[in-house]
Amino acid sequence: MLRSLLGGLAASLMVLGTAQAAAPQVKTQPGYYRLMLGEFEVTALSDGTVKLPMDKMLHARPGQVEQQYARAFVPLPAEVSVNAYLVNTGTKLVLIDAGAAGLFGPTLGKLIDNLRAAGYQPEQVDEVYLTHLHSDHAGGLVQGGQRLFPNAVVRAERADADFWLNPASLEKAPAEAKDAFRNAMAVLKPYADAGKFQTFDSGAELVPGIQAVPLHGHTPGHNGFLVRSQGQRLLVWGDVMHAAPVQMKDPGVTIQFDSDTRSAAATRRKVMAEVAREGTWVAGAHLSFPGLGHLRAVGKGYEWVPAHYSIPAAAPASAAASK
Repeated sequence: MLRSLLGGLAASLMVLGTAQAAAPQVKTQPGYYRLMLGEFEVTALSDGTVKLPMDKMLHARPGQVEQQYARAFVPLPAEVSVNAYLVNTGTKLVLIDAGAAGLFGPTLGKLIDNLRAAGYQPEQVDEVYLTHLHSDHAGGLVQGGQRLFPNAVVRAERADADFWLNPASLEKAPAEAKDAFRNAMAVLKPYADAGKFQTFDSGAELVPGIQAVPLHGHTPGHNGFLVRSQGQRLLVWGDVMHAAPVQMKDPGVTIQFDSDTRSAAATRRKVMAEVAREGTWVAGAHLSFPGLGHLRAVGKGYEWVPAHYSIPAAAPASAAASK
């Protein structure tokens, strides 16, 4: 009888072991991260990642890129995040940048799914602010020629709109750059046709607590957005930086995507010094997701201090019940 019981137990363990081993791997990552900034809720949204040959795209010293990426344990070509940021001020729901959809590689286009996973619907977005009109920031505005944010006003800096939406600029552009102009025109046309595309001037406060900040150089009208609530500050800086393992230590390194490399480097040095000195939160479109953290000055460069993981406090039961 004991032999029978032991045999049954062994068989049961084998079955359990087989069942556990047979569980399929999920192979996905969560695509949103929440941060409270004063009274504002900021949600980082991932549009996915894309691999880029940074050793060929960055203007750096020989061997500098390979060395710094190896020190960061990131293989080349480097997997680069594409991030957007949703700011709920309590009265407005503002999306800053919209991802790429299908315009910048097949590994992107996850923003809408992650927006929904974060508890929001595209129809709830009141405004979309674009740091600039490159395809990986504006491509996710439409799907099949239709507005993905049907109730939102889309806004971009006047100088960027004048450049990317100008047929004369398209005509003058080199062949390899023409698609960038065509893409910008195509994704913004449905909003313009509906009277839902507007430009702004750098420095304008677009809604209470969110101000446009000129960060020109990467494109002619590249802007960041300074978000302020209860004395806390966060700068959504768009494409100030593409390659953190290299550019944190050497802000003078530029990339082929920059329209004006000299201005882009000057802007990067200036804004990095400011946010490090003032302790301002940073949200970066191409910093490793969620791209939220602080900069600390170290020698002639900077060290990235990512956001400490924190779970936002739940609303009191009485407050939740009253809504």
